[in-house]
Amino acid sequence: MRKFLFAVAIVMTFSSAAQAETILASVNGLVCSFCATGIEKTFKAQTAVEAVKVDLDSKLVTINTRPKQTMDDATITKLLTDSGYTVTDIKRGK
Repeated sequence: MRKFLFAVAIVMTFSSAAQAETILASVNGLVCSFCATGIEKTFKAQTAVEAVKVDLDSKLVTINTRPKQTMDDATITKLLTDSGYTVTDIKRGK
């Protein structure tokens, strides 16, 4: 029974690591659809990014990574700062 539980624990660990990640970045400076298009192009050019959505009303950039991929906060902040925006918060989820 212990071997079975150990095997289940290992499988769950690896399967959760293979999941994609959703990253929510709150950004100041988003005012128009041109802003949204620029951010979307910037993030879609990153190999770790599966999809990106910019919500101008809530000033929120939602980044979905590819399975087994992630982006660290420093990279996200640099991409947004280099594009002319200020990052106020970054949150992560699965």
